[in-house]
Amino acid sequence: MAAAATPCSTGFRTQTPCPKLDLYNGLSRLRYEPVHWRVPSWRTSYFELLSVATIMTRKKNKLKKFCATAEKDNAVTVTRSLRPSVTRSKVQRHTISVFVGDESGIINRIAGVFARRGYNIESLAVGLNKEKALFTIVVSGTEKILRQVVEQLNKLVNVIKVEDISREPQVERELMLIKLNADQSNCSEIKWLVDIFRARIVDISAHSLTVEVTGDPGKMVAVQKNFSKFGIKELARTGKIALRRERIGESAPFWRFSTSSYPDLEGKSSGDASAGKSNGSPNGNAIAYSKGDVYPVEPYDDFLVNQVLDAHWGVIYGEEASGLQSHTLSMLVNDTPGVLSILTSVISRRGYNIQSLAVGPAERGGLSRITTVVPGTNESIDKLVQQLHKLIDLHEVQDITHLPFAERELMLIKISVNTAARRDVLDIARIFRAKAVDVSDHTITLEVTGDLNKMVALQRLLEPYGICEVARTGRLALVRESGVDSTYLRGYSLPL
Repeated sequence: MAAAATPCSTGFRTQTPCPKLDLYNGLSRLRYEPVHWRVPSWRTSYFELLSVATIMTRKKNKLKKFCATAEKDNAVTVTRSLRPSVTRSKVQRHTISVFVGDESGIINRIAGVFARRGYNIESLAVGLNKEKALFTIVVSGTEKILRQVVEQLNKLVNVIKVEDISREPQVERELMLIKLNADQSNCSEIKWLVDIFRARIVDISAHSLTVEVTGDPGKMVAVQKNFSKFGIKELARTGKIALRRERIGESAPFWRFSTSSYPDLEGKSSGDASAGKSNGSPNGNAIAYSKGDVYPVEPYDDFLVNQVLDAHWGVIYGEEASGLQSHTLSMLVNDTPGVLSILTSVISRRGYNIQSLAVGPAERGGLSRITTVVPGTNESIDKLVQQLHKLIDLHEVQDITHLPFAERELMLIKISVNTAARRDVLDIARIFRAKAVDVSDHTITLEVTGDLNKMVALQRLLEPYGICEVARTGRLALVRESGVDSTYLRGYSLPL
């Protein structure tokens, strides 16, 4: 659409032709078109010519002002479009660590903080026990918005500490159980890939094979991509857990905690002698004088809080006299914001306390698999499963408690050591098939995978050396196609 300035109806010429404004291509762009002029007649008086000349001068001045203003606006627009967007924040993947005093419904409240702001939790690992819980959450967003989310999490009741550890050097691990289609033609190739990725076979049958893999998120993607050509039947994956890599020297967060357990470490440093010596026991009163890192062990609000997750989560093997038992539920849900909050609210509204939770991508795109452990009787769990079936975003839910299944958990544990104790800890780790993933002059970090009894046994053996911090995932479980129930093979479980 264009607006044109009509030619003057007077009978004299001007040096500047009348312009035609092109509003479609911009106000500052002028198009000059030929104008048909009328020759003034001899009857035109002097006063008429003078008045018309005055009017045309005014119009000409107005047109110059209009053109100057339009060109200025156009120049500002071009400058703004060419200027790089400096203030726009980049969307990044953030790892948030949340340490809370565990209580009923805490998972629902934490998941609700992200759901109400439209964040889709990409990864969630929860280590739970009777009194404390540790959440490792991975979400994508700008740094400014994530800072606001951290502030909202700090306002929740019973939240002890919230940290964004994305920019810190860290040890990050995930756990995945993957069930593949296997026969005689491709079984040897699958085992070859298992050796390459340092994985383990946990179940094998005539037509399938279940593999356990641990590693960083990049390794998980590579494993899934290479195994996809054989056909993935089921996939269960935990969220990412992370511990900061310990620095060397007195500036390290757990230096004072380690020197209180091993006074000989203090002599190796030229620092002051105010680190303090404990009463000789490895744990002693070191918690009262240590400085925390990811999950601090220092006093919080003038009262002592042991912020290391206990070995016992309260999982019940076998039925009690009341019929109470820990039930393992495997669910397949849509990977959309708010699904986890809705699911946990259904469980918490009925008075169930979640003992374990693992959330990760499933075998199909756009879906996530949630593995949770809930205590209850068979009748109450059946009613809970019926309520879960009513959810729109839920595709499948199965109670696999009474079926033979392979279960695995992942733990990162940081222990304070000196030179002599480091050798003892590595010997214990070799027995439990644990791997050392980080070493400093006063700590060592181990990665271990197994069932609950293995976690309990290892953590109890390492407690005398002094445990700095622990990060654990929830339980992963897949039904064994071989039909072998490992609960009858392990013998009696450890007394809890």
